[in-house]
Amino acid sequence: MKQAVGTSLFIIFINSMIGFLGDVIHGNSFDYVLLLSITSIALVGMFIGTQLSKRIEGGKLKPAFGWFVLVMGIYIILKELFQ
Repeated sequence: MKQAVGTSLFIIFINSMIGFLGDVIHGNSFDYVLLLSITSIALVGMFIGTQLSKRIEGGKLKPAFGWFVLVMGIYIILKELFQ
């Protein structure tokens, strides 16, 4: 499970970098302060997640992630419906 998650995140990273570099090559402008802020927060989250994954067994992590995805999906749907 952990290897599958890592592989999936690596593929998302590669896809995102290709898209970002395509935008840079085409001369699109970016808010680099915002970009660096989000990157910093993501890195901190990555380190926290790595430490938590060492302490929490995969059998408990899987259902918790499923519930998290479900709750976030419902939140996004409700937010879009009531905008």
